[in-house]
Amino acid sequence: MAILYHHPLCPHSRFIRVVMAEYGLEAELIEERIHERRREFLALSPAGLTPVLIDKEAGVVPGANVIAEFLDETRGLALGEKRLLPEDIAGRVEVRRLLDWFNVKFFAEVSQILVTEKVYKRFMTSEQGGGGPDMDMVRAGRNNVRYHLSYIGWLVSQRNWLAGDTMSYADLAAAAHLSSVDFLGDAPWAEDEAAKSWYARVKSRPSFRAILADRLPGLTPSPAYANLDF
Repeated sequence: MAILYHHPLCPHSRFIRVVMAEYGLEAELIEERIHERRREFLALSPAGLTPVLIDKEAGVVPGANVIAEFLDETRGLALGEKRLLPEDIAGRVEVRRLLDWFNVKFFAEVSQILVTEKVYKRFMTSEQGGGGPDMDMVRAGRNNVRYHLSYIGWLVSQRNWLAGDTMSYADLAAAAHLSSVDFLGDAPWAEDEAAKSWYARVKSRPSFRAILADRLPGLTPSPAYANLDF
């Protein structure tokens, strides 16, 4: 069985967990607190970031986008028309563009801020930068999520899914990041009905069940977090 180093609220880890579930793949999950900078983990991922997949054939596969590409190359054809990275060139470009949008831009502007300030810092020492949340940063993340939701709403008003007619990595990445934000109660769903309806479709999939069941000591998810009909 493969091994996946992850953190329950790391949005990149959640993306890969959902992707693997869509492929019907199982992995042993090992929780990694990246702020601890464990020597053994850094040997696997010099960047010191989750997720990291250990595959029995490929060995170490680090990083969400690299893992997603690896899984498409090794398992994508088996999904046929439901392939998560489409076969046509234009479709692949658009999915990769949106992957970059959510795994880089959304992460930097929203999910990294909120998860770091409200979750990671709880478990970090003062030397590691831990302590109470910086509320200026939290307010910035909450403000930034609004225009991202608006963009999602615009995309799904033009298409069936974010990148086109079929669900893709773009949808799973966006939903994974939003699930971390939603866990913390910082997703303003009332502001965009189209984005809310799209997210309800994604989080109702069987592949989402495991991450919706995630819990962390001392943290209670928002009331609608695991509600499929919110």
